[in-house]
Amino acid sequence: MVAFGTSGERVRELQARLRRLGHFDRNPTGYFGTVTRASVTSYQRARGLSATGSVDSRTWTSLRSRTARPTRDELYPPTTNPLAKPDSRCLTGRVLCISKSSRTLAWMINGRVVSAMDVRFGSQYTPTREGLFQVNFKSRDHVSTIYDTPMPYAMFFSGGQAVHYSADFAARGYNGASHGCVNVRDKKKIAAVFNQVKAGDKVVVYK
Repeated sequence: MVAFGTSGERVRELQARLRRLGHFDRNPTGYFGTVTRASVTSYQRARGLSATGSVDSRTWTSLRSRTARPTRDELYPPTTNPLAKPDSRCLTGRVLCISKSSRTLAWMINGRVVSAMDVRFGSQYTPTREGLFQVNFKSRDHVSTIYDTPMPYAMFFSGGQAVHYSADFAARGYNGASHGCVNVRDKKKIAAVFNQVKAGDKVVVYK
């Protein structure tokens, strides 16, 4: 019914249901690869089903009977990796809450996540600083004077380090790294957050 190497909405639903039961620890991707196969096998063993790693009608019926229909947010989460538990400093006020462990940014207001997105950090030679900062200034069409590269929707928080859109991150993903900035690959999301963030808003970068 659903097998290794397939992709589509049914796979996405499968992953969301498995995640709800603790057998899939990532956000749904819609692709049935090795991680999904291992998750299906784990579920089948836990329920006394044939541990084939493929989803036959018996496995699917069992899974559906134990889970409600996934919501749209569960099927299409805002970030590739699940959001990390917010640092305690993120729970009050207006904060760009940035987790290195989950590689996500959450724009939060009084403890509520308004928007979330994937981010990329600096390399070991140009690390992104950790700590509590604030947005010093914003520059919609910024170009780096050091590296001569575009930094659209830049929100500077520590010297030359800023949260900004990165065309390189959008194209290459995690194969690259920044020079210390917090790169965002979703241009629409960072543009919307740029319009909401004000100078003086908090920035928390934590592991």
